[in-house]
Amino acid sequence: MPNLKDIKRSIASVKNTQQITKAMKLVAAAKLRRAQEAVEAARPYASKMVELMTSIAARSDSESHPLLSRRDVENILIVVLTGDKGLCGPFNNSILKTAQQIIEENEGKGIHLLLVGKKSVDFFRRRPFKIIKSIVDYGKRVNNAMAEEIAGEVMESFISEKADVVYLVYNKFKNVVVQEPQAVSLLPLELPPVEEGSQPQTVDYEYEPSANEILDDLLKSYVVSHIYHAMLESAASEHGARMTAMDAATRNASEMIAELTLKYNRARQAAITTELIEVVAGADALEG
Repeated sequence: MPNLKDIKRSIASVKNTQQITKAMKLVAAAKLRRAQEAVEAARPYASKMVELMTSIAARSDSESHPLLSRRDVENILIVVLTGDKGLCGPFNNSILKTAQQIIEENEGKGIHLLLVGKKSVDFFRRRPFKIIKSIVDYGKRVNNAMAEEIAGEVMESFISEKADVVYLVYNKFKNVVVQEPQAVSLLPLELPPVEEGSQPQTVDYEYEPSANEILDDLLKSYVVSHIYHAMLESAASEHGARMTAMDAATRNASEMIAELTLKYNRARQAAITTELIEVVAGADALEG
């Protein structure tokens, strides 16, 4: 027969856990709203950046820029964006699996890693890959300065030919339930195509400094904005995944409490029945 005190203790423990999961769900929901607003605010800038690059690329010698250089791939740099914490469902695992898939597809080539998030650092630090930089506890400081720091490392590795191609791996936010792992080629950059003979805009401009110099600044800014946007997408995805996971955990706790309560009531009823049987048996023995 189950011990009534043990069952009561289990019910109290699950109720405490449920309170924690409820609180974590509310916190994740609040953070998700802010993260979604940040993602939506960044999209017009990214769109305008592509428009400017299309325009200036048509008026400059873009093929000679080092960030556009294509060469035989011998060394690969993978920028992996995960979270610093768990309890967010498959959010971190899906990113790590995507990064591993890139590594497996490029077996025999030099693999270098730039890791953002404690979960990616914990996962890869015991594996035989060169980690050029790791950033942890970044969740509260997702900003353009951090994106510039990461972009600087990435561009230096590519221009110095320590890496021949750079991949950016992160989760793209679709909605609260769905986060899609992405593996995009960050470098060499691909300019938006400009059809031969077409005019990207009806007005031409005089550039000061030259279009080539402006393109150089724009390409670097584009790398920064791409990384920054990926970090925002990743942050929103993490909060959405954690909110979903904590909601599921809260519902599971409710089901466990109901099952344990039923078990407790049955055990209590069995104990009462046993006591009654013993009382009746004792009374019969005295009468006999």
